[in-house]
This record gives sequence, C-alpha cells and structure tokens, in this order.
Amino acid sequence: MSGSYDDSVGVEVSSDSFWEVGNYKRTVKRIDDGHRLCNDLMNCIHERARIEKVYAQQLTEWAKRWKQLVEKGPQYGTVERAWCAFMSEAEKVSELHLEVKSSLMNEDFEKIKNWQKEAFHKQMMGGFKETKEAEDGFRKAQKPWAKKLKEVEAAKKAYHAACKEEKLAISRETNSKADPALNPEQLKKLQDKVERSKQDVLKTKEKYEKSLKELDNATPQYMENMEQVFEQCQQFEEKRLRFFREVLLEVQKHLDLSNAASYKNIYRELEQNIKTADAVEDLRWFRANQGPGMSMNWPQFEEWSADLNRTLSRREKKKASDGVTLTGINQTGDQVSQPNKHSSVSSYEKNQSYPTDWSDEESNNPFSSTDANGDTNPFDEDTSPAMEVRVRALYDYEGQEQDELSFKAGDELTKMENEDEQGWCKGRLDNGQVGLYPANYVEPIQ
Repeated sequence: MSGSYDDSVGVEVSSDSFWEVGNYKRTVKRIDDGHRLCNDLMNCIHERARIEKVYAQQLTEWAKRWKQLVEKGPQYGTVERAWCAFMSEAEKVSELHLEVKSSLMNEDFEKIKNWQKEAFHKQMMGGFKETKEAEDGFRKAQKPWAKKLKEVEAAKKAYHAACKEEKLAISRETNSKADPALNPEQLKKLQDKVERSKQDVLKTKEKYEKSLKELDNATPQYMENMEQVFEQCQQFEEKRLRFFREVLLEVQKHLDLSNAASYKNIYRELEQNIKTADAVEDLRWFRANQGPGMSMNWPQFEEWSADLNRTLSRREKKKASDGVTLTGINQTGDQVSQPNKHSSVSSYEKNQSYPTDWSDEESNNPFSSTDANGDTNPFDEDTSPAMEVRVRALYDYEGQEQDELSFKAGDELTKMENEDEQGWCKGRLDNGQVGLYPANYVEPIQ
C-alpha cells in the first residue's frame, strides 16, 4: 500500500486551461474590451478626419499663394494657364478631402457610436449589463463542479497525508527491531501504529476515489453548461467583429478616391490643360505684345508748344496702356492689346524704367534726374518719407533680386514706404537690411 505514495504527487501544477476554476474571466473581459475597442476605432477615425481637414486647408492655402505668385510672375500665355491648372487641381482635391472628412465623422464615426450604445448597456453600479450576465452565467455553471473539485482536493490531501504517516510508522518499526533498548511493550505500540496507518490509508484512498468519481460524473454537465454560456459570449463577439469589418470597408470606400469619378475627372482635366500649352503661340504673343511686333510712336518734327511745359509724374509715364504722348506727335498705329497682368513681376522689373523716347546723349534726355541747371526732374515722384509701420510676415518669402528682402512667416519688420501701384513696399529688417517685398505678404501689427 505504501508503494503507491510519491512525495512529488503533492506538488500542484497550475493550468491555464479555460476549464480551470475562474479562467472564464478572460472571456468575460473580452466583452469589456469590445466596448473599449469601439472607442479606439472612433478615436482612430477622428484623427484621420482631422488629418484630412488639415491637408485640405494646406492645399487651399498652397493654391491661393502660388496662384498669386504665378499671376504676378513673369510666366505668360498658355504655359501660365497650364501652371495655374495645378492650383485649380489642388482646390478641387481639397474639396474632395473635406468630403472625406465629413463622411468619416458624419457617417462612420456616428455609426460606431450608435452601435456601441445599442450593444453595451451601462449599469447604475458600474460596468455593463452584458458583462454581468456573462459573469453570472459562468459562475452558475461552474459552481457545482467547483464544489466537487474542492472535495476532491481535500480527499487527495487527506490520502496523501495518510500515506506519508504510514511510511513514517513503518520506518520507525523497522528501526526499533534493531534497537535492543526497546522493551516488547514499546515495540507492540509501534506495530499497532503501523496497522492503524494502513487502515487510514485504505479509508482515505476509498474516499478520494469516490469524490474523484463524483467529479468525473459531474464533468460532462459542467462542460455543457460552460459551453452554453461561452457560446452566448461568442455570438455577442461575432456581432462586434462583423460590425467592425463592415465599418472598416465603409471607411475604405470613403478614403479611396481613386474610384471616384470626380477625382479622375480632376486629373483628366489637368492633363488636358497641360497639353494645351503651346510654345509657338506663347512666342507669337510675346513678339506682338512685348517685342518687335509692338507699335511705336516714331519721332517726328514738332513745333514748339506751351503744352511741353506741363509736368508729368513718373507714375503717368509708367502706365503702359496710356503711353506717353509728346506734343505734336500722333499715334502711328494701334497698340496690340495687353493682358491684365505683369504689372508687377519682381522688384527688378519694378525698378526698371522704360521711357517711350530715347537719346544717345544723356544730357539731352528730358527724363533724366536733373536738368542742365541742376534742377530736379519735374517728372520725378514726390520722395517725401512715409510714416514707418511695424508689420508681420504672413508667409515665407525668398528674395528673387539683390534689392529684395527675405523673411519667414511670423518675422517682424518695419514698413518704410507705402505700397506702390505694382504691389511692392520698401521695408527694413531688424538687422538693418533695407529692401523691397510684396505688400500682400505682411499685415500690420495691432
């Protein structure tokens, strides 16, 4: 009998099985995790919607800024229109991304929010109704089996203790036979102890086997009840998984602009606009409007007239559409029509003067700064200084010429002269550098 006992049997081996007492809690926790995952998915979609909005705003700002730069820049003709087509594309794509943002928030986000509200019901004492129902179901299904398992553990413990005691009694009896100091009465007691230990082993073993058999008989019903509750949890989780798949597919459709007809049309139109750029046509236009094809008021003999003493400002001279009419000289031909742009190209062109008359002798030029007597040119503008104003840059600007300032958005500088008709201002950086900059790139500091 004692040969069936092993000290190692008393060591409990932990198990991670679902069937162990209390291990159903992972299934119960999955319900709470489902609610949290709804929040995570909503946050994920909300962040993506915010990215779509910011990207749309950046596209719009980029298109506005570069449209102004191109229109005021030196590019002209069909290539200019092709260039500006990129800004139109950006504005249209910006609208599409704003639609994506609206779809994500108004449809997908709200759909998850409503489903979560319908699937999970909060209790007054905290937690969710679905979690409590699963917890109660598993506990009820496991309680009878857990009670019998406890009886088995107690019977096993008693049996193992009896086996240990039997082994100890036999060892003492064996040692006493070799000890001559023990009298027969003491030896008899040790023998009786061995006999009682063997009886205890038989009784505890029988009880242990009986409780184990009862546990085995209860196991099928235990498994059936646990399976039933577990299947209910599976069905609840299946609804969530299928719903998530459905929502993710809808999000994919909203994000995938490649299948949108309007998106395809944007780039089809952009390609057509680029392909319409014609170098020959642009060169022909430039020849007619800026080159040898322009009409000219060739010098003719003129009588003296009091009108010659009329004072003209430099601004009147620079108006290309009006031209400069010298007394006694009539137009010899019609001017070729000019486009409504290029009044301002850069500070370099801004500072260039293009008089309509020309002379090899500087001293005879009526448009020079001083006359022969040292008097000021009556055609010069009033150069009285303007009141200085502190301004802040709205955008980054990199000077294109040596007399232009460069600054970053947010930099502060001092405006020294008011905006001229070509859209340029004279200013001074805090480091003392003085130069020109586009007037619409800054705003007054309040």
